[in-house]
Amino acid sequence: MVFTGIVEGTGIISKINRKENLTTIIVKTPSNFSKGIQVGASVCVDGVCLTATGINQDSLEFDLIMETLKVTTFGKIEEKSIVNIERSLKLGDEIGGHILSGHVFDTATIIEISQPENNYILTLSFNPDLQKYIFPKGYISLNGISLTIGEVNENTFTVYLIPETLRLTNLMHKLVGDSINIEIETQTRNTVDTIIEMNKESING
Repeated sequence: MVFTGIVEGTGIISKINRKENLTTIIVKTPSNFSKGIQVGASVCVDGVCLTATGINQDSLEFDLIMETLKVTTFGKIEEKSIVNIERSLKLGDEIGGHILSGHVFDTATIIEISQPENNYILTLSFNPDLQKYIFPKGYISLNGISLTIGEVNENTFTVYLIPETLRLTNLMHKLVGDSINIEIETQTRNTVDTIIEMNKESING
């Protein structure tokens, strides 16, 4: 399944059931969000592709396996947390953002929030292993939101958020020190990896 990074709205974690290496969450969704969704359908929740295991009018249930809990922010998720939600892309749907898989690579940490007039800027620190994929004007997914990268320094980058993004998503509720799920767009990864491999071959040749 694929997603566009255009978040449809937010849900609230209404219940968490933690077991050994497995966590089940129930997400209360806006009215009509669950319409047409069936058990087994893929939904992007805070940037993570999850499979619906239960549906009850205005709520969806998901099981989170060990790898998901380890790599994403769901390992420390709490009840009443606000999460971004997006249904999977269907054939013929308009792609307003960028193609995303919902396979989160890692988390980034908010280290600064600034609000100059008519702007809202997040600065985040990230795993240095991802540095090659993060560059100015490149694309990145933060909690399932397709965004353009602003400035990049060693192990930090910024994103500029428009009012509509703040209105529709959970980024307005995030504080300095909070973790954010990040996904590098497939096209970006493939392009960067290809260039690196070509340079290696050129040097070795």
